[in-house]
Amino acid sequence: MPKMKTMSGAKKRFSLTGTGKVKRKHAFKSHILTKKSTKAKRALTHTGLVDKTDLPRVKAMLTIGK
Repeated sequence: MPKMKTMSGAKKRFSLTGTGKVKRKHAFKSHILTKKSTKAKRALTHTGLVDKTDLPRVKAMLTIGK
């Protein structure tokens, strides 16, 4: 059987924590920032975790076992 391939886009966007959770960055922080408040931009800076409903799909993209 051939090797499992990791989805290249997912590899760049997600990373694993030590406990097996998946870290992600927030969207809407790349451009058109003039209309966003400073507080909103600062909140988008911090990383978040992938929701448990999306976790199986993200782990499949990263070829990580359940």
